[in-house]
Amino acid sequence: MAKSLQEFIVEEQRQHGGPDISALIFEIADSCRRIAVAVNRGALSGVMGYAASENIQGETQKKLDVITNDIFTHDNEITGFYAGLASEEMDDPYEISAGIQRGDYLLVYDPLDGSSNVDVNISVGTIFSILKAPNKNPAVADFLQPGVQQLCGGYALYGSSTMMVLTTGHGVNGFTLDVETGEFVLTNPGMMIPADTAEFAINMSNRRFWEAPVQRYVEECVKGKDGGREKNFNMRWVASMVAEVHRILCRGGVFMYPFDTKDPTKAGKLRLMYEANPMSFIVEQAGGVSSTGRQRIMEIQPNGLHQRVPVILGSKNEVDRVVSYHQGV
Repeated sequence: MAKSLQEFIVEEQRQHGGPDISALIFEIADSCRRIAVAVNRGALSGVMGYAASENIQGETQKKLDVITNDIFTHDNEITGFYAGLASEEMDDPYEISAGIQRGDYLLVYDPLDGSSNVDVNISVGTIFSILKAPNKNPAVADFLQPGVQQLCGGYALYGSSTMMVLTTGHGVNGFTLDVETGEFVLTNPGMMIPADTAEFAINMSNRRFWEAPVQRYVEECVKGKDGGREKNFNMRWVASMVAEVHRILCRGGVFMYPFDTKDPTKAGKLRLMYEANPMSFIVEQAGGVSSTGRQRIMEIQPNGLHQRVPVILGSKNEVDRVVSYHQGV
């Protein structure tokens, strides 16, 4: 009989020790279960389309962005596990309400990654990261911890089935929501990314803005055997980081959202705290590599809650090749 998420996490905690964050993970799973219902009922509930608001990045929010942020924030605030919460959808850290116990941890999250795909029924997800809180009244600086200090990184994928994939530093495991019992069940134990791949994912419309190392790599992939590589490549692009990373975990590949010159004020597109760090934790634990092209993402010292970074992650041998091009090899 397949193990439930609860059974698996308790056993993992017993085996490896360390901070007991099992209850935190169970509550996050409950939040993701509620978000799955909201996403699946989107059109029926009249919550598709845009809200009359923007997030801190100046992006127009979807109605479901607001709804899922409210669900995830409220559900986890009232647990008493956290000293503070920070969301991609909020300008500043969320202050725990008066009268609610403050805990020993910090939670950072993107409540609905890929929300631009919601209206066309393409997979979206929730990304989260758990950190140790330095104190019970955290300031912004207390959230700015490098990815190597994460206690847990994970995501929920809302697609043909709802899945939760996470790591606590002891490998990567995937759990599928059983809609009849309401439990997440272990279906993908010990997920590993193949070191070699013949797939890459990138937004080709930005090609003219890329730096030379990325231009070189993609050109090689496009030419395949005709360009000196030993194989031909396929390109994929979903515009949902959760969907892209999940595909790579299942069958390998490289996902790239590199630096480009389209907007010189931005170092990259993806947010370090809410997207790049937790996904890098997962990818590395699954045997892959995650880099900006010049630096291991999980070693970056954050300088802001909404800091953006270039992201190149996935199958080791291909990411290493892209990094070598950035090094001038």
